[in-house]
Amino acid sequence: MDMFMNRRSFLEAGAGAVTLLGCSLIRTPEGRAAAAEAKEPAKAEKVAEVPVVWMATGSCTGCSVSLLNSAAPTIQELLLDEVLPGKHISLAFHATVMAAQGEQAMEALKDTVKNHRGGYVFVVDGATATADDGLHCTVGERSDGRPLTGFEHVRDLSRDALAVLAVGACSSFGGIPAAGANPTGAISVPELLERERIKTPVVRIPGCPPHPDWIVGTIAALLIGGLKALDLDDQLRPRAFFGQCIHDDCPYRGQFESGNFASHFGEHGCLLKLGCKGPITYADCPIRKFNNGISWCVEAGHPCIGCCHPDFPFENSLFAPVTPAQLSFPEVFPPARADIVEHRQADKSTYATLGMIGVAAFLAGAGVTAAARQLKAQEGEDASTPSPTEDQ
Repeated sequence: MDMFMNRRSFLEAGAGAVTLLGCSLIRTPEGRAAAAEAKEPAKAEKVAEVPVVWMATGSCTGCSVSLLNSAAPTIQELLLDEVLPGKHISLAFHATVMAAQGEQAMEALKDTVKNHRGGYVFVVDGATATADDGLHCTVGERSDGRPLTGFEHVRDLSRDALAVLAVGACSSFGGIPAAGANPTGAISVPELLERERIKTPVVRIPGCPPHPDWIVGTIAALLIGGLKALDLDDQLRPRAFFGQCIHDDCPYRGQFESGNFASHFGEHGCLLKLGCKGPITYADCPIRKFNNGISWCVEAGHPCIGCCHPDFPFENSLFAPVTPAQLSFPEVFPPARADIVEHRQADKSTYATLGMIGVAAFLAGAGVTAAARQLKAQEGEDASTPSPTEDQ
């Protein structure tokens, strides 16, 4: 699909950039003085301002880019308009997009914490480095020139926040920075808070990157109804966004039930054998889609890589097929119809014996004959490779 930016879309993008720069400029001493001299009071002054402090630690900035791509509301509407009745979300600190730099930026951060203690939303984007006293990630300096580490920021800012949002796979579960040998000692935000015995409520919004609706929607729900309105699961994720198995609403679900599996990229069929993590990952990607509802990974022909799964990016490979024998039943591979539940009474050893293709069709209660033909053609295939457990 060709991406074309016409004059209108260019101006809209420019307006978003100006919005971000303008909002951050107001938080400099010069900007506050200029605003005070204005004849018309700013719209944000008429409503309660809820500051959001966004701290990027061990991250790739993809989560920030995702937020800036928010479509409903747009980033302009989010920062300038009264998105919530009587409340205005203020991006008080975001080192990547704010106009202020150096000392001015750090002063804006200090002022926000001082004036809104216990009332600001603290967003952490990225895993937090703990090795070598956290020096693998520094953000700003002290008055004596010594660096401030990302670990210190996350620890101290979490204590005084209304709530902490762990945005993205890295912040939520450690993600790529915490994978493998993990030389920086990267950990997730919930793990850091547990280590430091910080009791501030924390919410995970996983994804690489997370959908902008997940970020904005979580903040809005938090401000409207508190943590109870988020209805968090046992992984501290909002059920509204992470309560459904991706496999349930996958456009290839029919191919799965028919035992039609793609064996190479570009081939039509269910992508399970190519490493799709949809059956063990929970998110509403198939319904919400990305890029303003245009598409998502599987619809574009690529297996789900499970970026919302706690084990992402997985120990062996993103493309290692999910092994049915490693999964818990009957929650995994849920049937599309209630009348086929009876087909799921076999035990795990039976699933392991049947193999990947046969298991898929058997669990779905359809396409058994087609699956049997494929099993015969692929006899001897090894289905014992360890794989991640189901994301509950």
